Amino acid sequence: MTKKFWLSRWTRALVFLLCLIPLGNLIWRFEHQQLTANPIEFITHRTGDWTLRFLLITLTITPLRTIINQPQVIRFRRMLGLYAFFYGSLHLATWVYLDKNFDVQDMLADVMKRRFITIGMFGLLTMLPLAITSTAGWVRRLGYNRWQVLHRTIYVTALAGVIHYYWGVKSDIRLPLLYSGILAVLLAWRIAIALRASPAVTAQRTSTRSTHPLRPPADARE
Repeated sequence: MTKKFWLSRWTRALVFLLCLIPLGNLIWRFEHQQLTANPIEFITHRTGDWTLRFLLITLTITPLRTIINQPQVIRFRRMLGLYAFFYGSLHLATWVYLDKNFDVQDMLADVMKRRFITIGMFGLLTMLPLAITSTAGWVRRLGYNRWQVLHRTIYVTALAGVIHYYWGVKSDIRLPLLYSGILAVLLAWRIAIALRASPAVTAQRTSTRSTHPLRPPADARE
């Protein structure tokens, strides 16, 4: 029953709609003139928050499927990652259009002089190849191993987002620290899994080489 729930197209549709709630809330606030006294700042912070939240939620999917023993949960990872890119794009568009009014010189000056914008732009740029290569077709083109290595850079993206948030706030750093702690736990989990898997991989390679003594190592063949 649980497996059917995770594989149901209705569950997928529900997750899709839930991910649109932050955007719907912004639209509702705009229609009811509830974007605070500084609407540009409010939209900028709200879209930035949800970009980072979706990045962390995306990273949580892999350990979550292990913890709850439901491998089917992984099917939502791509959608959540693309929503992170979507809200990141809205965050950038707010800055480009509403804040800077397409003033290229002013934007370049900000990127060069203000470190939190520099690291934020770097984080957004690292999301672009992940969004482009998120399809099954790109997995086939790149090969699964190369694709997996590329998509592990989402940790770099999330780290850049956390630093961007921390450097951008003026006083209240509680949320940036919370997100930093969550990212640290997720990264520690990933490292622990990698270290635990290393002996098994080494043993498998040793066994293969002993069985086929004239066969070159996989690295050499590549």
